[in-house]
Amino acid sequence: MTAPHLPHELFHHLYSDHHGWLIGWLRRKVKEKEQAADLAQDTFLSVLSSNYTQDIREPRPFLATVARRLVANYHRRQAIEEAYLEALASLPEAHAPSPEDRALALELLQQIDQALGGLPSRAKKAFLLAHLEGLSYAEIAEVLQVSTSSVKQYLTRANQQCFFSMF
Repeated sequence: MTAPHLPHELFHHLYSDHHGWLIGWLRRKVKEKEQAADLAQDTFLSVLSSNYTQDIREPRPFLATVARRLVANYHRRQAIEEAYLEALASLPEAHAPSPEDRALALELLQQIDQALGGLPSRAKKAFLLAHLEGLSYAEIAEVLQVSTSSVKQYLTRANQQCFFSMF
């Protein structure tokens, strides 16, 4: 049999040859079997949308690299959700948001997290201290042990990144 040359044939072979292995690999990274299956599908969708199937020389290491990023994003989303739910639990029941508002807030928090993803840790921390804790520039500078002008630069960069990620 000759090697497949069309992109959809290459992808089909990649999927059929490595899907089972990838789910097993992901099962060791996440607790739920269904989540491992979802992450495997997301991995293959990412590969399919990249149009680089024909360039893959070592499929398993390549798939593991793509999946590792998705697993990291999954764990980060889980941490955000847990922190949000803990904050909600501390609210009086009368002030608790509706299920729809909770879902929207979680989605927004995940978008902000994704937007801040490429920033240096100090810029992220400055953003969170300013917007979640309500600290002033001087207070943030003290926490981060930097000048207030550095805080201003961090916040400008973080705010811009959030703004531009919306478009």
